Amino acid sequence: MKVFKFGGASVNSVERVQNLVDILQNYNGEKLLIVVSAMGKTTNALEKVVNAFYESKNAEALELFATIKRQHLNTAKYLLVSHFLSCENQLRDFFTEAEWLLHDKPVKDYDYYYDQLVCTGELFSTCIVSHFLNEKGISNKWIDVRDVFRTDDDFRDADIDWEITTANVRDNINPLFAENNIVLTQGFIGATDENESTTLGREGSDFSAAVFANLLDAESLTIWKDVESVMNADPKQFSDAIPIPVLNFNEVIEMAYYGAQIIHPKTIKPLQNKNIPLFVKSFIDPELAGTIIHNKVVHQLPPIIVLKENQVMLQMSSRDFSFIGEHYIGRLYQLFESLHLKPNLTQNGAISFLCVFDDRTEKLEKLALDASAFLDVQVMRNLSLLTIRHFHKEIFEKLTIDKKILLRQQTQTTIQVLMQ
Repeated sequence: MKVFKFGGASVNSVERVQNLVDILQNYNGEKLLIVVSAMGKTTNALEKVVNAFYESKNAEALELFATIKRQHLNTAKYLLVSHFLSCENQLRDFFTEAEWLLHDKPVKDYDYYYDQLVCTGELFSTCIVSHFLNEKGISNKWIDVRDVFRTDDDFRDADIDWEITTANVRDNINPLFAENNIVLTQGFIGATDENESTTLGREGSDFSAAVFANLLDAESLTIWKDVESVMNADPKQFSDAIPIPVLNFNEVIEMAYYGAQIIHPKTIKPLQNKNIPLFVKSFIDPELAGTIIHNKVVHQLPPIIVLKENQVMLQMSSRDFSFIGEHYIGRLYQLFESLHLKPNLTQNGAISFLCVFDDRTEKLEKLALDASAFLDVQVMRNLSLLTIRHFHKEIFEKLTIDKKILLRQQTQTTIQVLMQ
């Protein structure tokens, strides 16, 4: 049993959906649980629908949703012949599910409506992919993951109820493999015990795949991406980025902690708990080796570089020269939590406390205002935060030349600098 996860980029065009056939034919006869994300920019488009609806612009919301409907129906028409009508009927059921809501007026929190509407993107994509694979002779069983993943009602960041979800996988998913080699479902979404749709937060599709891998005692999880492997830096920022063939779970968690757009730590935990290896492979060139991530020790890693732009530093100082101790810092972290802000870097001095965030203007303005009730607050914008793991002098000097360093923190393996 293997688990595959295909992200939105892997199904964002007719050609890329067709490419899935070539990949899956290499695993003919194997048992596969496949998790598929929403197509391309569908989630962003659905977010615009939610925003219009929540502002009581129902006509605009319906018009925006109609565009999404047309796009998916057109994709289905290009891909399907004999299976088009059954796919269209299933899609129209999902369309009705959303449109029924869009004719109403918002009476609940924004996050509730976000989850009810945004979840449809995964339903649309998996419906089309499943029918296309069946038409091409790759038989599969489509399931609605909302019937499997039971969650709480913390909309947009729901937690899985592991006990109920484990039972659902045992009772409803395992038996399917007696008659099917492939079960295809959605990532990112679940449902409450009242059958209200929920989403699982950042990188929810990867996490969904990891949960299935854990509960199915899978041989491995493979995440198919549009890059050849995990790289030592973002190739969009660094043209000389190199592939990393082998990593371990701890290293990946460290990389993610410092902001690398790699695998979210919550995806790692279900795999690490059962020692299930994670492969990152290219759906563009499946023959490439990719990266394997496991529990074993890995030596001689290259410098791993994370550069975060558009950073904001808040410097908060006591007004009477008293120490910034546990009382002040405790109050600040309560503010961080209430605003759902996570500092990328902090430094505590005698009478000052520095913290660095991604530039989320509205929330940071609220933080600065609230903190100014008991501290003096200064704000600096347009900064860069550079992190290098396994660094050496030459790479550090190369990446910081002609930069003004405002803040520096260093351990034996990692150096971080805030630059202007």
